[in-house]
Amino acid sequence: MCSLSVGDTYQGGKIAYLDKTGKHGLIASPIGQGAGEWGCFGTEIAGADGVALGTGNQNTIDIIAGCETALIAARICDDLVLNGFSDWYLPSKEELNKLYLNQGAIGDFAADFYWSSSEFDLNSAWVQDFSNGGQYFHYKSDDGMFSQHRVRAVRAF
Repeated sequence: MCSLSVGDTYQGGKIAYLDKTGKHGLIASPIGQGAGEWGCFGTEIAGADGVALGTGNQNTIDIIAGCETALIAARICDDLVLNGFSDWYLPSKEELNKLYLNQGAIGDFAADFYWSSSEFDLNSAWVQDFSNGGQYFHYKSDDGMFSQHRVRAVRAF
């Protein structure tokens, strides 16, 4: 197996993070998926509170199961079929931070807010500001400027 590096094109996207073994990590979709709401303002989504590396996929599953709203960030990622892969998901807070830290190698990021799959509370979820690296919680929907944020799907390998 060839040596892999962050930014390499691999398995449908760009390598965004590699673990210590250099054999596993995260792949970011090569382009953004547009914008959407996190969804279900006022509803706590059971299980969607993982923030660590490796929790984004389960968060996404829990959001889809607990929020029937169409065109929400998690559903946009879950429905994505790109470059032969259909196992994309909305990254957790810490997975999204890896994308921020390596955005130069990955490419196609705007200096804007991106949703994570990590819920903060029944009204808010974590976002990352790709202009300065800050992580904040914003209203999941029904708030105008803080309800529509960018979406970038990832997959694990």
